[in-house]
Amino acid sequence: MKKLFISTLSATAFAVAATSSMLLAAEPTFTKGSVKALDAEAGKVTIIHEELVDLDMPAMTMVFRADEETLARMAEGQDIEFVADRVEGKLTVVELK
Repeated sequence: MKKLFISTLSATAFAVAATSSMLLAAEPTFTKGSVKALDAEAGKVTIIHEELVDLDMPAMTMVFRADEETLARMAEGQDIEFVADRVEGKLTVVELK
């Protein structure tokens, strides 16, 4: 009985810890920007953007990598909301509204 109680308690503690860590994982922050230039062949997009909160970067104009599908959804001059992250050390558009 004592061993069963400890196992149940351990399982409960693990479940609570796992749930807590999932709740603490923040949703990515979308950033507003405007597409300045596209280079689909190179897989790059230049975006004039507001502060990248998740990356602790101020507002500026910079070049990001993006996959073919994401680039196909963009056009020069288009206002966008996007999530950027470092992928293999390169700043990359990983999500687009």
